[in-house]
Amino acid sequence: MQCAGKALEELLVSAESQECLTVGVYESAKVMNVDPDCVAFCVLATDEEYEGDIALQIHFTLIQAFCFDNGIDIVRVNDTQRLAEILGNTDESGEPKDVHCILVTNPSEDTLDDPALEKLSLFCEECRSFNEWFPAITLPER
Repeated sequence: MQCAGKALEELLVSAESQECLTVGVYESAKVMNVDPDCVAFCVLATDEEYEGDIALQIHFTLIQAFCFDNGIDIVRVNDTQRLAEILGNTDESGEPKDVHCILVTNPSEDTLDDPALEKLSLFCEECRSFNEWFPAITLPER
């Protein structure tokens, strides 16, 4: 599991540097609607503060269904603060912006070729073999 967390961190940093990330629930929904074939990986993130947010849970259910229908690997992360730190995605007060949904997308010319994406795909495939369709990943500490 820790290996998967490190791979996720590597993937996010690499994808961001290649401008292959979509961050935010609404932004992700737009990408999925316009070009679902460009989505390579999906991360849904929440923490205790948002566990009871019904609207967010509805969005998560719809995004999960979309990913399952389109064969997109998807994982869950329970630390939005750490995720925002990795992406450098905080506002002036240090609070994380909307990192509840992050899509790793393929560059327009070809498929994203990243060893971390390969590791995560294998991790998701292994989890599915144990009927864990929405695996949780713990991100490594700083």
